[in-house]
Order: sequence, then C-alpha cells, then structure tokens
Amino acid sequence: MTSSGTIPRILIVGGGYVGLYTALRLGEKLQRGEAVVTVVDPRSYMTYQPFLPEAGAGSIQPRHTVVPLRQTLPDAEIITGSVERVEHARRVATVVPLEGEPYELPYDVLVMAVGAVPRVLPIPGLAEWAIGFKNVEEAIALRNHVLECLDIAETATDPEIRERNLTFVFVGGGYAGVEALAETEDLVRYATRYLRNVTPEDLRFVLVEATGRILPEVGEDMGRWTVEQLRERGIEVRLETRLESTVDGHVVLSDGARMLSDTVVWTAGVKPHPLLEATDLPLDERGRLVCGTDLRVVGVDDAWGAGDCTAVPDLANPGAYCSPSAQHAVRQAKVLADNIVAVMRGFEPALYKHKHNGSVASLGLYKGVAQVKGVQIKGFPAWFLHRTYHMSKVPTLRRKVSVVADWTIAFLFKRDVTSLWGTHDHLRSSSSLTQQGPRRHSA
Repeated sequence: MTSSGTIPRILIVGGGYVGLYTALRLGEKLQRGEAVVTVVDPRSYMTYQPFLPEAGAGSIQPRHTVVPLRQTLPDAEIITGSVERVEHARRVATVVPLEGEPYELPYDVLVMAVGAVPRVLPIPGLAEWAIGFKNVEEAIALRNHVLECLDIAETATDPEIRERNLTFVFVGGGYAGVEALAETEDLVRYATRYLRNVTPEDLRFVLVEATGRILPEVGEDMGRWTVEQLRERGIEVRLETRLESTVDGHVVLSDGARMLSDTVVWTAGVKPHPLLEATDLPLDERGRLVCGTDLRVVGVDDAWGAGDCTAVPDLANPGAYCSPSAQHAVRQAKVLADNIVAVMRGFEPALYKHKHNGSVASLGLYKGVAQVKGVQIKGFPAWFLHRTYHMSKVPTLRRKVSVVADWTIAFLFKRDVTSLWGTHDHLRSSSSLTQQGPRRHSA
C-alpha cells in the first residue's frame, strides 16, 4: 500500500514491445491487490514490426501483425490516449484521451516504454512526400499505393507519368528498408503478370544508403552478399549516397542521380520519442533516458525504462549501450518487471545482461540472410529461419496460429494484388513522418 492507504499504481507509458511484455510479466508476478498496472498508448494494440513487410506484401493479414492490449492484458487498465507530460517529482502524468480534455493521472511507479520515432531530416520535400514504415497503417498504405501505381501506369501514355509510377525509392539500408524493399519488389513484379502494358523490365527499384554497407546487424560479409543479390534482381543499390531532395516527387541524390517517383519510403534511422523531453527525468546527449544496468532511471526513485528510448549499459559489450532491437526490448521488459516486484517487496533488483544470438532478415519470398552465433546462412534456409523465429516470438497463441494459417493460404493460392483505392489516401495520411499525405500527380 502507498502512504495514503491505496493500492499503488504502476504506470507504463507505451504499449509496444516493452510495455506489453512488462505488463504481461507483472500480471504473472504480482499478487492480487498488490498493485494496479496501467498502460497508456495512442493505439489499443501492439504492432509486431518484423511482420510489417509481409503484411505489406500480402503474405500476412494486417490484423494478424498486431496484438490487442485489452485482450492480452485482461488484468491491466488500458488507456487509449497520449501522455504529453510527466512530472515525476509529483508522480503525475498528463494524459490526452482520444477525445476530451487532458487530465492528470497520479501514479507511484513509472515505466517509460515509449520507444523511438522516425528520424526525419530537414530534406526538402521529405516530410510532405515520403512515407514511413513504422506501423501497420503505413505498411498497408504502401501496398495499396504501389499497386495503384501499377494501375495508373498500365493506362498511362505520358512517359513522365509512367516514370513516376514505376520508380520506387527506398531510403535506408537497415532491416526496415531492406525488408520493405525486398517484399515490395516481389509483390510488384508478381503483379505485372496480370498487366498488358507494364513488364518487370519497366520497373525501377532504388535503395539509397548513406553509409558504405547495408544490414550491419548480419555482418559485413553477409551485407556485401545481400547487395549482390539485390543487384542481381535488378535493384539499384546506391551506397554512400544521400537523399538531397524529393520535392513533388523530383528525387535528387547526392551522387547526381535524378528521377521522378511517386513512391519514396523513408526508413533511415530513428530517434528517442520526443515525449522524453517533456519529463523531469535525466536524458543523455542523444535524448535517451539514462538508465542503469538494473533498468532503473539513474538517480531517480520509482522510475524505470527499457527499449529503444533508453541508454542502458551493455554488460555483454563493455563500453557500449544496448542496441535498439526487439531482442533487447523483450528481454529487458521481463527483467524490468521482475525488478519492480523485487523492489516493492524489499529485495535487490537484478542486472540486465544479454548477448545477441544473431540476426535474421527476409529478402522476399524464399530468400533471406542470417548470422546466428557466428554462422552465416543465406537463401531459403535463412528465410525459413526468419519465419520460424518470428512466428515463435509473436505474442499469443492465437496470433501464432493466424500467422501460420496466412502463410499456408499464401503458399496454396495466388497472391492477392488488389489495391483498395478508397482507403489509400486515408491510410497514407497516417504516416509517422507527417500528418499530410503526399500529393498525387495525374495525367
């Protein structure tokens, strides 16, 4: 009990990996009446982001990439809204509901699990024209958009309109960019078999990466192999190249290349959630929440953090911080929940330590790349490993069964290449890069 005699509230800000798994673990560890767990997030579900590329390609139903918070956390209090300010000195968070006036929510223990947001650079036209690839709305918007582009190009006679609609630019050579590009390329090339005036040779896919390598998580050798594989598929991989402008779809690259494209996908990095700046908690020079190896906020009582928004020393790699990955987020969440319960009961918290087992990435249907415990895997075995691993990690049995069923249907039947025209503009406007969707050029 708190000093006022009420049941203490554990407030979890964010319903992503860390938020969901922390709440799940607390539900297992806490005794009835020991604490109230409250989760606040603008969405009523957690998005399993590794499945977004396959959702965009149509291999998985969009609803099967998300995990509903209320169904998964029946013992927790779920508030669908945003936290706009945290005053930990007062133990109060200001919550903005989906509708209605903001209000103050008191708490006793705070868990910051807000994650990261796309890092949008001041590139002319970027915020107005590009689309992100951070949530399920954006994945489906991209699918509808690229299929709509094919419909437009099929009947267009103007060369400029055809170039705009048959050129697809992806910026960022990390997991999100490479997997989104590979799955989209698979989908679009497949869809051309149903067209008369658009062939696979008419398509142009461009991957832009500012550094000299892609997929650094799988190692330098496998990154080079992936570049070779993408180029063999006809994809232009432009390394050490930056996007300089994309005003009205006029794409300009730092290597001098220019092209017209109605499809610019931005996946070039993330930054800590800006909510952290509206708190009285300590941040580092990159805006991350400063946490110790026990996941407590340094120098602050009753405040904890984990995941992409935090700077947690990596005990498995002295001198470094834990990387922003799902592997760390899920494991940190469980340790964090155990530590909260331990401290509430008068015990010492444990230290978080985890060594990466490896990384896997999909390069489209039946193609992949992986590095697991130093072993390099490529092609179909890596793709199969990618699917198996993520199927095992997606929360809840129902979602696991649903995903396997989707894969089975996709294997037995032809791809669905229908563009839902009526929902395209609405979905595109929900991009994490901007609240204003890009304009469409017409004939």
